[in-house]
Amino acid sequence: MSSLPNQEPDPVKPSPQQQENPWVEILKTVSLSIFLALGIRTFVAEARYIPSGSMLPTLEINDRLIIDKVGYRLGEPHRGDVVVFSPTDELKKQYKDAFIKRIIGLPGETLEVKNGLVFINGEPLPEKYIAEKPEYNWGPGTVPEGQYLVLGDNRNNSYDSHYWGFVPRENIIGRATVRFWPPDRVGGLGDPNYPPDERK
Repeated sequence: MSSLPNQEPDPVKPSPQQQENPWVEILKTVSLSIFLALGIRTFVAEARYIPSGSMLPTLEINDRLIIDKVGYRLGEPHRGDVVVFSPTDELKKQYKDAFIKRIIGLPGETLEVKNGLVFINGEPLPEKYIAEKPEYNWGPGTVPEGQYLVLGDNRNNSYDSHYWGFVPRENIIGRATVRFWPPDRVGGLGDPNYPPDERK
């Protein structure tokens, strides 16, 4: 009677020596999940909610948004982008949470707010997304290189650049792209519909 050849352990059923404690498996799974979640939140996208009415009518209080954090690694912000940014040096004196506003002025541009309109390099900016025309005057002022002027869509009820100045590029966390709550308002935030030469 010939001897049987040596057999390898069944790959589907590990030998007792290879089986791990179920608690170790659970710990590994939870750790990997946390690592992936933090990685996605840090480098790809994150969720944010709207705590105030400064971006009405575009964004309502308690809207939930997805913030794209990858796009600005590949390109620069554009006029009309709704962005989340960490507090500037001026804002850090009173605030620690991020802000959300719309980019209006780009580096090197001269802006002025007067007669209910925003003027960029002397030309009025068409704005169909604001709650009402601004009732204040500001400027003229030139946006420094590497910085942006941001305003809330609810112009007369927004604590924004016309109060505290410009936002450095490095403070911008990402661009608001999609609203995922409430269910009846799910979808993209829309385009500001500027003329092609105004978008930049």
